Amino acid sequence: MRCVIARYPFDLTKDGVLASMKGVRPEVVTGASVTIGRRRYPVKQVGRVITRQDPRDFTAGEVVRAMTRLGFTCHDGPEDTPVGVAEPALVDATSALFGGAGPAGW
Repeated sequence: MRCVIARYPFDLTKDGVLASMKGVRPEVVTGASVTIGRRRYPVKQVGRVITRQDPRDFTAGEVVRAMTRLGFTCHDGPEDTPVGVAEPALVDATSALFGGAGPAGW
């Protein structure tokens, strides 16, 4: 599929994107993201890898449009709270139930 990212034309295929992202460790997702295989990547990271351009040269929207047209699932925002990160109010309530002083008393 032909698409334009940062005013440059690219011929992208789903298999080509999968091959380019193979072995690439996902960065922390803080905004828009795309699921490639079983991993969720920030769209700017995907754009950087597949175009070999500086992420400041293209928008996340350009990459999202291209990935959507190729059949990848795109997400608007980051995932929910990561596993292992407790909400402060939950920690306080749990500590109170068990008679603890909470985070300040740790």
